[in-house]
Amino acid sequence: MHQLFRLVLGQKDLSRAGDLFSLDDSEIEDSLTEALEQIKIISSSSDYQTNNNDQAVVEICITRITTAIRETESIEKHAKALVGLWDSCLEHNLRPSGKDEDTPHAKIASDIMSCILQNYNRPPVMALAIPIAVKFLHRGNKELCRNMSNYLSLAAITKADLLADHTDVIVKSILRVW
Repeated sequence: MHQLFRLVLGQKDLSRAGDLFSLDDSEIEDSLTEALEQIKIISSSSDYQTNNNDQAVVEICITRITTAIRETESIEKHAKALVGLWDSCLEHNLRPSGKDEDTPHAKIASDIMSCILQNYNRPPVMALAIPIAVKFLHRGNKELCRNMSNYLSLAAITKADLLADHTDVIVKSILRVW
């Protein structure tokens, strides 16, 4: 893993997290999978929900990682780690609090969702993502569900057979939400 990612994620150093944006995308591209795995560990810790520093570090790192993936067009290389982090969000509360604010894991899920599902025209990525994507449809977060539905409709246009096994879940979600 790149030295700066190791420092920022290893020490959860918010003061250095912004420095990640000064690095060239190609300089960190080989580190992204390992960084995603480290984020999964941090976000799964028992105090993550209440630790504002860790949440900020994770949010900045995810933004940097997804930007680098998009700019280097390396989604296939990092899809497994992205989907693994995304899937781990399902183990946590995703329902907005009373004041309509997303939970920390809903924020991660939303950022990862857009990075993955904007690649709806890449079947290998969708093959990994769709089984996880449909699980989000029943997790009680209307905004995530609405966005997921939009992305899934795009995926259906380009590779409908990937959605065939999940049609029942998708239809039930539509009927329940709308």
